[in-house]
Amino acid sequence: MGGAVLDVLRAAAESDEGLAAWLKELADAGEPSAAAVLPEADELTEALLDLAVPHEDVNALVALRAHVLGHDDTRWLLGACVDALVRDLGEPGAQPRMPVLPEELGELGSCFYVYVFLAALPYVRAYHRRHGIPEGVARRTLADLGRHMAVHRRGHGGRGVPVPSWHALHFRGELYQLGRLQFQRARLGARMAESVTRAGLRLGPQDLCLSVHIPDFHGPLSPEACDRSVALAREFFPRHFPEERHAVAVCHSWLLDPQLKRYLPADANIVRFQDRFRLATTYGDEEPDDTVPIGFVFGDRDLPVARLPRRTRVERAVGDHLRAGGHWYGGHGWFLL
Repeated sequence: MGGAVLDVLRAAAESDEGLAAWLKELADAGEPSAAAVLPEADELTEALLDLAVPHEDVNALVALRAHVLGHDDTRWLLGACVDALVRDLGEPGAQPRMPVLPEELGELGSCFYVYVFLAALPYVRAYHRRHGIPEGVARRTLADLGRHMAVHRRGHGGRGVPVPSWHALHFRGELYQLGRLQFQRARLGARMAESVTRAGLRLGPQDLCLSVHIPDFHGPLSPEACDRSVALAREFFPRHFPEERHAVAVCHSWLLDPQLKRYLPADANIVRFQDRFRLATTYGDEEPDDTVPIGFVFGDRDLPVARLPRRTRVERAVGDHLRAGGHWYGGHGWFLL
């Protein structure tokens, strides 16, 4: 399959504009300026475990390494992707597109980006060292790759990286795990900038901010855990990125949908999390996306609504609302740092 990768991608790109644009961007970039070197086979296991890759995936990924390096197509694609990933390293908002590859490529496609991130490791680690990022923070941040591979297995029953572009943030030095929450060095969008301006802050579109993300498999989203994370962020970013000013934290998540308050008590962790933020939008002013909460809560966004379990308050809230004909919306909010 390795020698036919580009043929498969080109065929898929005929009906996928995003994939076609990505292939064109890689080709137009010319000869990569960054080397794409993978750990030797006997060193690969340690590198995978450092990234918290699930143990049941390790042997197969070590074996697949030879296929990635054994064909001109995959070697070229690896080099082009690594070069795009580390270009403008650390610049907020400059991460490249990293589309999900066609199913026809099998595990070579579902796992290909693991090797892209492995080859990018020396670059992001050097960036961390330059900024004095503590080893523990760096390790926990990059281990999010393994966590998402566990998410992929929970939903699909096999190896893979569900949203490759998400991990570009980690391997470009834009996102950091600080306690319960993740914080991304980001820039304000027009909607959020308008909201903070109405509140009297002198910030505009493209000004720096911190974007808050809520990872799974990290225990309860308790107010105490969130307080600790915010306190860590207030100390971490001025220390390691003193040239940047982050006046506000923003969040874009279905967890900020105010409809959740209909189903959850006022002292529920999710409600307490919502209460940290000033909403930047009017409820329901955008298209609903019911698959997002289904995916986060139940592990598979394609599960039929009628069969969603009702084991916890959140499961009952998400499923019962949908079964009653309702929809879920992404929420957008901010708070002062």
